[in-house]
Parts: sequence; C-alpha cells; structure tokens
Amino acid sequence: MSIHPTAIVAPGARLGEGVEIGPYAVIGETVTLGDHVSVGPNVVLTGRTTIGAGSRLHPGVVVGEPPQDFSYRGEDVSVEIGERCILREHVTVHAGTARGHARTVVGNDCFFMVGVHVGHDCIVGNSVTLSNNVLLAGHTSLGDYVLIGGGAAIVQRVRIGAYAFISGLSGVTKDVVPFAYVIGHRGRLDSLNLVGLKRRGFDRTQIRTLLDAYAILFAEEGLFRDRLDRLRAEMGEEALVKEILAFIDAGRNRPLLQPLGKHDHIADDPDLLEAGV
Repeated sequence: MSIHPTAIVAPGARLGEGVEIGPYAVIGETVTLGDHVSVGPNVVLTGRTTIGAGSRLHPGVVVGEPPQDFSYRGEDVSVEIGERCILREHVTVHAGTARGHARTVVGNDCFFMVGVHVGHDCIVGNSVTLSNNVLLAGHTSLGDYVLIGGGAAIVQRVRIGAYAFISGLSGVTKDVVPFAYVIGHRGRLDSLNLVGLKRRGFDRTQIRTLLDAYAILFAEEGLFRDRLDRLRAEMGEEALVKEILAFIDAGRNRPLLQPLGKHDHIADDPDLLEAGV
C-alpha cells in the first residue's frame, strides 16, 4: 500500500491490498477501495462509496458527492463502481436519491474519459465506454457494451440498450433499443451499430437476424404496436430478438427513439456489405 503524505484518509475508510493514493487525494470515512485501486492526485471520494478492485482514478475525479436533486435531505445513499474501471481526469459520479435507487451503480471494465458526468441513480452496465464530456442525467440506464461519443447528453430516465452506439454531440431524449446506432444533434435512430457488432464478434447470421428484426420494427408501414406483434410472432424465439423485445416490454410506458423516416435503405449499408451479410 502506498499513501502520499499529503493525502487525507479518514479513519474508518477501508483500503484493500496494494492500494495507491496520490498527492492531495481525500478519502472519506465510509469509502471502500478494493485491492490494487489507484487513486490519482486531487481525487475526492466521499459518502458511502465503493470502488472495485483494479480500478484507476485519474487526477480530479470526484465520486460520492450528494445528488443534484432538490429532494435530497441527507438520506443514506451510495455509489458503487465495479472492478477494473478507468475514470479519467475530472470525471464526476454522484450518489443516488432516496426516491430513486438510493445508489448510483457502474459495472465492471468501464472506461469514462475526461469530464464525464454520471448523475444520481444512474445504472451503467459492464464494459461501457463514455467519451470526453458525456453527460448522463439522473436515473438513466445503460446496458452492457454501450459506447457514447464525445459531448453527447442523455436526458433524465432514458434507457439505452446493450451494444448501442450514440454519436458525439447527440442529445438523446427517448429510449434506445439494444444494438442501435443513433446520430444527430437531436439524436435519431439511424440503423444498427454494425461496426460495433462486428468488433464484438457478432457473426453474419446474428447480424442478419438483427437487420431483419430492425426492418420489421422500423422500416415497415403501419402502427408500431402491430409491427411489434409481428416481430414477436415471426422472430420472438431468436435469442437476440428476445433482448430487443424484453427491453421494449420493460419500458411499456416509455417513449422509444424512432427513425425520422422509413428506413428501407439498410440492406444497402456499406458497412453491412463489407461484413458480407
């Protein structure tokens, strides 16, 4: 264990084996650091905060401060950061609220770049990448392997499904289905995250299945509920389609991000053709 002499570690803080704490860092009395956590200079960890083993916190990171919510009255709330996460300079993660989850949760193997803000009661999955200055408002939820480009802002309570990609500078105001690609200043559903799916090892059959499901939901005519029923009837037993259906079913009262117009061009997508689907 290595603690710089200028660091302040409160009595009661729980430090695992091999923890490193840099100059002028502040560790509160109800903070828990797993084994081999690295805390950089000027990092502030407060409240009931847990940092998982092997995580690295770069200079200026602040985790565990009270939520920016007028309802907060000093309740017992917390932050949980998973294992092997990287939080770059000036990342902020706020604690939850009593009327929310009472905790903010970040999964394992996440990479948050400079200036990212994770608001109160957010639930972030595993292996999520947030580029510089991404803003997650309170109560947002991100599935595993989500990637969000720099400067994007996610509105309060929005859910983003697993493997989705949100382009830089996009504002996302509605839920995003798993595997989707979102683009635009006012974020809109464009297609599937084809590049991301290929990088994650999805094969041609899996991608073809997702394309067919996407076409039924978003490229055909008629009411969305009718298209959803058709997808359930025709492809509901496919494992990847089950993920999409489960996501939609879990948010029955939530608005779902849609394309601006009919998207029947997806079969000619150059990324798709390159994949040989």
